[in-house]
Amino acid sequence: MARAATSASQLLVHPLSYVRQQRNWTHQDLVNVIARRLNTAARREKAWRWERWGVVPDDPTQMALAAELGIPEETVRQRGWPHWLPAGPSVSVSTPWTATGALALLDETAGSAVLDRRGFLTMGAGLATTVAEQWLGIEAPRLSAALQGGRIDRELVDCLEQRLPTLRRMDASLGGGSIRGLVDAELRLVTDLLAGGSYSTPTGQRLFTIAAELGRIAGWASFDAGFHAAAERYWFTALRSAHAAEDRSAGANILKCMSLQRVDTGRPVEALELASAARAGASGAPARVRAMLSTREARAHAVLGDATACERLLSQAETEMSLADDEPTPAWAAYFDQAEYCAQTAACYLLLQRHQAADQWLARTLALQPDERSRDRATYLVWRADAMLNLGDIEHACALVGQAVPDIAAARSVRNQRRLIDIHGLLTRHQHPAVQQLDEQVRSLVS
Repeated sequence: MARAATSASQLLVHPLSYVRQQRNWTHQDLVNVIARRLNTAARREKAWRWERWGVVPDDPTQMALAAELGIPEETVRQRGWPHWLPAGPSVSVSTPWTATGALALLDETAGSAVLDRRGFLTMGAGLATTVAEQWLGIEAPRLSAALQGGRIDRELVDCLEQRLPTLRRMDASLGGGSIRGLVDAELRLVTDLLAGGSYSTPTGQRLFTIAAELGRIAGWASFDAGFHAAAERYWFTALRSAHAAEDRSAGANILKCMSLQRVDTGRPVEALELASAARAGASGAPARVRAMLSTREARAHAVLGDATACERLLSQAETEMSLADDEPTPAWAAYFDQAEYCAQTAACYLLLQRHQAADQWLARTLALQPDERSRDRATYLVWRADAMLNLGDIEHACALVGQAVPDIAAARSVRNQRRLIDIHGLLTRHQHPAVQQLDEQVRSLVS
């Protein structure tokens, strides 16, 4: 069993992937271990199905694996599959909601989370909701500046703030896989300044605000690249930093990101709770921010099939967007322009299977989409292809996917690659010349 089960650069898609990596097991090694205990056949494809297809092993198999790993049977019964598997350290929610607590989390996260290859959530069901409730209920403390090290002046903080838009633009065009390391290094720098420098209370708050946004970007890049555990760690840390900075809008934006992660990973109830907390906690935010949060909560309702609640929130978002240009907006919210507003509205209608409405909103989105947001453009092209396919226009759907392929190939975005695989699989069910023409283009990229 000395063979390497996975390289360090590969995504660990399931807690079982993490177990195999820790023990240097291949899929065959894993089933061999179980077969020896049960005296059954050792077929490698079973392990593949457990990890990749969501197949749940039967009870005797789970108990045999648990015995090999030294896990008590009671733990297996209480937690269920796959939550009883030892999948590495999780996020600690016991850290105090103070500036000191935020700095401790920053120091623990920057530099280590970027190495986390776990492509699954590690926070147990309901834990993220608890964090959101704490964020809503705890009053932000006044920052007590640490008088150590060199003095941090306003010009240095200005410089750090001015680098944030560049990182956002790079993420939007290159994809999360290309910028994770860069953002993490920037977060490490700000963390070291907070820990070792001396500064006034206002300067400290600005530094924590920068740390919160860097943590959010790092989390989004990790999420986009498929590293869900790392995304959780960054966002949890960023939320504490936003709290230390007394920035409720920034905290709400982080919860909004966590909500979408729950949508993507099949936890819609948690997604709604996070989105609702975000919107409630930023009720006094600028109109553009409120519109952004309203559409995210609407999307969570759409996932759950609640069209009435979804439509009510979309109507609210429309009103808020009509006021957006009249109020100052945080720099991180500037991306939520008319193009993005249309896209998020379209996402809701896609989820509600109102494909004609979704297509109309996506047509507006693509007409308004800035060239530098090529990753998002690819996403919306695939979404529109999905709408067209459901409306029966296979040729148009194929053309839209064909337009998206170059952008997907250029950006390191696991989420878009998976979207391409999914829509390609749906299209290949149809015998149509356009599908055959597209097939070779997509297969070469997927392979």
